[in-house]
Amino acid sequence: MKISKFTNSILAIAVTTAFSAQAADDRYIIKVDESKKGIVKALAKKLNAELKIDGKGFFAASFKGKTLAEVKGLMNNPHIQMIEEDQRRSASSLYNDDVGNAMTQQLTPYAVYQSQANQVVFNNASGMKVCVIDSGLDRSNTDFIWNNITGDNDSGTGNWDEHGGPHGTHVAGTIGAADNNIGVVGMAPGVDMHIIKVFNAAGWGYSSDLAFAADKCSAAGANIISMSLGGGGANSTEENAFKAFTDAGGLVVAAAGNDGNNVRSYPAGYPSVMMIGANDADNNIADFSQFPSCTVSTGRGKKVTTTTDETICVEVTAGGVDTLSTYPAGLATSASMSADGTAYASSSMENTGNASGNTYYMGTAEATDSGANGNVCVIDRGVISFHDKVQNCENSGGIGAILINNEAGMLYGTLGDINATTIPAVGATLEDRSALLAATTANISIGATDYGFMSGTSMATPAVSGIAALVWSNHNECTGTEIREALKATAEDNGAAGHDVYFGHGIVKAATADAYLTANGCSGGVTPPPAGGDISLMANGYFAKGKNKVDLSWSGASTSSVDIFRNGALITTTSNDGAFTDSFRTSGTFTYKVCDQGTTNCSTEASVSF
Repeated sequence: MKISKFTNSILAIAVTTAFSAQAADDRYIIKVDESKKGIVKALAKKLNAELKIDGKGFFAASFKGKTLAEVKGLMNNPHIQMIEEDQRRSASSLYNDDVGNAMTQQLTPYAVYQSQANQVVFNNASGMKVCVIDSGLDRSNTDFIWNNITGDNDSGTGNWDEHGGPHGTHVAGTIGAADNNIGVVGMAPGVDMHIIKVFNAAGWGYSSDLAFAADKCSAAGANIISMSLGGGGANSTEENAFKAFTDAGGLVVAAAGNDGNNVRSYPAGYPSVMMIGANDADNNIADFSQFPSCTVSTGRGKKVTTTTDETICVEVTAGGVDTLSTYPAGLATSASMSADGTAYASSSMENTGNASGNTYYMGTAEATDSGANGNVCVIDRGVISFHDKVQNCENSGGIGAILINNEAGMLYGTLGDINATTIPAVGATLEDRSALLAATTANISIGATDYGFMSGTSMATPAVSGIAALVWSNHNECTGTEIREALKATAEDNGAAGHDVYFGHGIVKAATADAYLTANGCSGGVTPPPAGGDISLMANGYFAKGKNKVDLSWSGASTSSVDIFRNGALITTTSNDGAFTDSFRTSGTFTYKVCDQGTTNCSTEASVSF
């Protein structure tokens, strides 16, 4: 039977209103008698207004540097019914990291909330172990239960507990950073890990290194292999090593790749390996996440058979954009900010240090302003460079700067290659603008930290590995393949309806998968093969006697007749004798499935192209 996906509640998108002495972007809505709109628009243009929207009974225009009262005074015309601020509206992120300083408190990354990992308790008595094949895990970060972690070195890579770059430490933190009131919390907090350091100083290794590492993972008693790595070209030795691990009951997880194209990366492209894509905090696919095809073609020339195999393309996704996790000690830079004692999200722009004092709003800070002396400058983005804004703040005697984005989300940026400023400067979100402008005091800090952000399918992969460990720890009787199927069956569908090449089955949901296994057992109530029900189908396309022909052969159907579909449309109901030939003259790609008559028990789809 076909797997029924668990549905998840739809999260409402909130909107925020910007507050300022002037309207956002000096923009106003002018409500006017439609028959006299031309006269009023002409008046606005004489005042150097820039027309933005011309609607029915109103228009919107930007009056540079003018307040609402000033615009009302200048636009004194009997045909005007009302002038009001054109308020900004923006979508809030569906999921957010906790706000604060990871060096002094524990923060939960957004992907934990997005994946429901915070709704499932990790069973630390389960003996679950994740083998992380990467650049090592640096022992300088204390946000791990080190008694639960072992490791191996590969030839020439150095000690496994000394970093070969921060990548491996970041990955490991997403999987299993401890729940210890400091730093970040992983998907499966405190899970046993075995670390294999395969990357050399240049940041790469070979397929033979991975095959050898798979054997070490097995020898270490690992249940899951997590690989945030990949490259072009299949290799039979590597493929056989991961197939053996999967066949023995394990689960292998690997990154789809970060080139934003449809190229298949390996080892993720092997059927025995679960390929992971990346999404962001708003449930959108990451623009860098690779999306290889799920189709396989065999044969030559006109006798080419194309079938669908979802084990060679993206199967699920998880949060992998701006992911907060562990770093080797002191190798990351972080910012923290509070206003009137309330913490707000911020990004580090430039200049380590601390600033605490009263706030002063400098607008877009296009010039020095004596009012900033001794204060923390609050500055809007726009008109001039970030550097020049901060320079004007500092030249005015300002002790620190908060730069607010002028579009939804966090302001990420630097002060350029030639930075002449010395005061700490942080970015802030547009969504927090009203609160920051209303605040009377602020505190900002930029310093070296053990926690930082990375983006990539490399970040989504350990998220899925940790979620698999979390769910599996509560269902020890299952195999890795059964956990893999449960994660796919319960993923939140995103993108195109149903399975697609970007999201696969969707975004992983730990609590939904846990409930699914509790209700249905390890098999999930599914008769293999899970991708296509009880019926298996083969399609062979060829050209004969002036027509395109497709020979269909199937087995496993249980009714006396079967329904045959081409490109989603029923083309015939025929006897269940295991064979049917379709013929036509058109060209293109044609996708078939065979179903028990009048039911949804169908084969996996098979495609042919002419």
